[in-house]
Amino acid sequence: MNKFQIFPKQLGVFPYIFLIYLVMPLFYVAKETGIKEMIGYALILLFLVAYRQLYSPLTIKPYSYWLAVQISIIVILSFWYDPNNLFLGFFPANFIGWFVTKKYFYRALISFMVALSVTTIITAMQGLMENTLYFFPFLIVMFISPFGIRSINKRMELEKELDQANAQIKELIKREERVRIARDLHDTLGHTLSLITLQSQLVQRLAEKRPEQAKVEAKEIEITSRSALSQVRELVSGMRAITIADELADMQQIFTAANISFQIEGESNFSDIPLLQQNILGMCLREATTNIVKHSAAKNCFIIFYKVRGNYTIVIEDDGIGLICEESKGNGLKGMKERLALIEGELTIESKEGTTLTMNVPVIIKQEKEGIAL
Repeated sequence: MNKFQIFPKQLGVFPYIFLIYLVMPLFYVAKETGIKEMIGYALILLFLVAYRQLYSPLTIKPYSYWLAVQISIIVILSFWYDPNNLFLGFFPANFIGWFVTKKYFYRALISFMVALSVTTIITAMQGLMENTLYFFPFLIVMFISPFGIRSINKRMELEKELDQANAQIKELIKREERVRIARDLHDTLGHTLSLITLQSQLVQRLAEKRPEQAKVEAKEIEITSRSALSQVRELVSGMRAITIADELADMQQIFTAANISFQIEGESNFSDIPLLQQNILGMCLREATTNIVKHSAAKNCFIIFYKVRGNYTIVIEDDGIGLICEESKGNGLKGMKERLALIEGELTIESKEGTTLTMNVPVIIKQEKEGIAL
């Protein structure tokens, strides 16, 4: 059950401080007697109720009605009791600035300006004001203040939205980090476990015929498993960095274990490719290797590197069974596309006789000529 509050707690003492201005109408009403005094106190009480309601969460119509009640009471108190009650106009001036929609804001502001201006003019013409010019500076402040209040509220709302957006960004970063770790684990462990599986199968075949060779392969399995453990630790700590050259060496090892002929053609110097791009391309090569070993039934695999100024292209071809259906592309190829998109790269897939993957990545290559970096 919600605890009753006179004014919203988050506003602090501000609404209570404003109540000090009610001393003035109470002073003028106290001078009266009889029914006029009673009506005066009732109007002030209704004004106070409207003041409290305007601080409550309301829709546009109830809010407008309570604001109209305040303005009407100010007009009555100014005409019937004392023109100095016009200073109560600072109350509705504050609340007008709380309108979010421009249409309602200007509608309320114009109504407020007309009501107070007409009241000032009539009371002046009736000779009820001792010094009419004394009121004009305060009226101008009342008419301008809603713009200031609205600007402050708009800024507060923008800051609130910014805080919400920052919270969403933090949540998205967490999600993206989880996806990254999952993707890296899939790419890294999938590759390594495939190698361990192939080596284990080889050990089983050699166990009886060539036990010494089987021991050597078993030792390789131990080394590979330790490497996998190290990779997991590095991935979790975010320190894993894969170069193309390192990945090509790993690919040679796994293709050899899988009895797949492996050939590299084209550019062999990768030193001018930034480390971030090498890391992503290395992960993509790892995923491609895993797919070929697991699904292609290929006998031969070719990797061709092309480097043209501004672009780097890697073509991976195999002579396997190809992609039988769209579903066979799986999450691995989807992950490759997502990775390449991070560095504005593209992946194209052709599957007729075997499968051809083409990765194209823009690379800024720095060259020095006569002491000038191009």
